[in-house]
Amino acid sequence: MTERAWGAVLGAGGVVVVLVLVAVTALVVTVVRRRRREAASRQVVETTDPSHQVATVAQVMHFVLEASPLGIAVVDRRQDVVVENQRARDLGLIRDRVLIPEVWRLAALVFDDGEHRDAVYRPRAERRGDRPVFSVAVSVSVLTSLDDRFVVVFAEDNSENVRMEAARRDFVANVSHELKTPVGAISLLVETMLEASEDPDAVAYFGEKLSGESHRMAEMISELIALSKLQGAEALPDPVPVDIDEVVDDAVARCRTAAEVRGTVLRTNAACGARILGDHQLLVTAVANLITNAVNYSPERTPVSVTRAVKGGSVVVRVTDHGIGIAPEDQKRVFERFYRVDKARSRGTGGTGLGLALVKHTAINHNGNISLWSRPGTGSTFSLELPLYRGEGDGTPGQVPDQERLTAPDFVAPGDAAGAAPGDAQGEAKVNSGRKDGDQGPDIRDRG
Repeated sequence: MTERAWGAVLGAGGVVVVLVLVAVTALVVTVVRRRRREAASRQVVETTDPSHQVATVAQVMHFVLEASPLGIAVVDRRQDVVVENQRARDLGLIRDRVLIPEVWRLAALVFDDGEHRDAVYRPRAERRGDRPVFSVAVSVSVLTSLDDRFVVVFAEDNSENVRMEAARRDFVANVSHELKTPVGAISLLVETMLEASEDPDAVAYFGEKLSGESHRMAEMISELIALSKLQGAEALPDPVPVDIDEVVDDAVARCRTAAEVRGTVLRTNAACGARILGDHQLLVTAVANLITNAVNYSPERTPVSVTRAVKGGSVVVRVTDHGIGIAPEDQKRVFERFYRVDKARSRGTGGTGLGLALVKHTAINHNGNISLWSRPGTGSTFSLELPLYRGEGDGTPGQVPDQERLTAPDFVAPGDAAGAAPGDAQGEAKVNSGRKDGDQGPDIRDRG
């Protein structure tokens, strides 16, 4: 064979070898890529900490199931639960690996006709944190249209919705009741005045009473409007720096006449020079409501202390009386709108029952909180705590001294005399601004 022929053969063989190598390489790459995809489907979570195990897809789905805020359970036709999460158990949906009868009856109907169903049931003494779960909403449907062997049940704590609806009904009932009294009194007074129209003294007497009832009703309506605005506002629209000393001085001035009528001395401590970011008028109204409560629930000719001080990063305004105090069982309800510890006294002082609700929502809108310390027969201290504003000209935080001097001789809180300062666990009921949950948090309501 000639040299040229051998070259042709070798050249052709080289091409074949190259083609084989390319094919093998492509096959290897395909296999590697397939294995990588399979590994990726198994290794969806990988931590840099070598002490942790790689989570599989099944494990991740389990984590998702357990993290769900809803109770989830998958049940078969024999009532056996094949998949469930802890939330479902917490809500009382499952007992001994079996769906509870109330929900199973609903699931059985879904098995029969495949139609989605919703219902509400009452669990047996289940608890969520500090509150009992007394209403659970469930939704039941076929797991998949391709397989009717299982149904899935979703459960959600419905207690808060029930509470809110009950609170709404109570509020409407309370407003109706509270407005009914002055409206009825006004109607009766008008009739009496018409009958005594020829007696100037009688007309003047009943006219004064009529004016008082009209003023009380107008005040209640104004406070309801103000309260609804505060409850609906997530934040103050145009907060400005407010001098807390001016707030205290204006509130004391507003209440001084009523205090003098009862012989009550309003005592204040030295100015603290602090500012907060907020609404001056709302804050004056809040502090004035606290002072008015203290005056109305104190014996005549007893002092009421109004103090202000810087404490850490907050400004604390405290109103202290040496009055009748509030019983522990009432402290839990004194924050409810229209709730009155002493209804006769409240009626006599003309209270609307909304003052402390306004204080609470004012505190919330200023990112603060309101707290109560009280002991029957000793007195009460309401503390309004608001974030300190350190704007331009206020200096650095280190230049604003801690001025918490609320227990000077003239400003002793009722609890201090007995060795328990306001804010101690003993006898204290505290409401924080917390959410803006819902607040749905509990409403602070007036003693009168």
